[in-house]
Amino acid sequence: MLTKNQIAQRIAKEVKDGYYVNLGIGIPTLVANFVRDDIEVEFQSENGILGMGPFPIEGQEDADLINAGKQTITALPGASFFDSALSFSMIRGQHVDLTILGAMEVAQNGDIANWKIPGKMVKGMGGAMDLVASAENIIVAMMHTNKAGASKLLTRCSLPLTGVNCVTKIVTNLAVLDIKDNAFHLKERAPGVTVDMIREATEGDLVVEGTIPEMLL
Repeated sequence: MLTKNQIAQRIAKEVKDGYYVNLGIGIPTLVANFVRDDIEVEFQSENGILGMGPFPIEGQEDADLINAGKQTITALPGASFFDSALSFSMIRGQHVDLTILGAMEVAQNGDIANWKIPGKMVKGMGGAMDLVASAENIIVAMMHTNKAGASKLLTRCSLPLTGVNCVTKIVTNLAVLDIKDNAFHLKERAPGVTVDMIREATEGDLVVEGTIPEMLL
C-alpha cells in the first residue's frame, strides 16, 4: 500500500506544464514536493498565495508564510500574495486548471464529502464548496478505507456533501481510479496490491477492464 507521500508523488504525475493548481488540506499539500523540475506550475493556496513552493527545510521555516492548512511553506521566485476575496475570485472565475483535495468519502457518481462528520466539532466549510463548485478537473487524494477497514469509495456518500458529480479521478493508498458512467474505473494498482484486494475495499461499483498495471512512482 502507498504512504501519503507516495499518493502525492503519483498525483504529481497528473500536473502538467503551465497548470495553475489549488492544493487542499492534508495529503494534497505534499504534491508540491514531487512535481518535475522541468515543468512550470503555479500552486495556489486559498488563503492568498500564488507561487507556493515545497515545504521548507527544517530550521528554515517562516511562521508568517503558511498554506490553507496552516503549515509552513516556501514561496517560489515571482510569487504573489493577496487577500481572500481575490483568491476566491480566481477559484470562482475558473482560473485554476486542477484542484487536488482530500476526502472522507467519494461516491461512484462523483459526489464528495470532505468537510464535516456529524457530532464532531468543525470550524466551518472553508473554501471546499467553492473549489468543487468551480473546478472542472478534481483529483481526490485519500485512503481507500477508514480506520475500521470500511470502504470510503461508496455507492452513495453518508456524510454531508461538499459537492455533487464533480470528482474525476481518485488516487488512494491502493489504486488509481477514474469516475465515469456512475462507477469507479480501476486504472492502476499500488505495488503489491491485487485487483481482488481493491474489489474487497471498494463498496461502490468497480469496473475492471483488461490487465490493470502496477502504478509507477
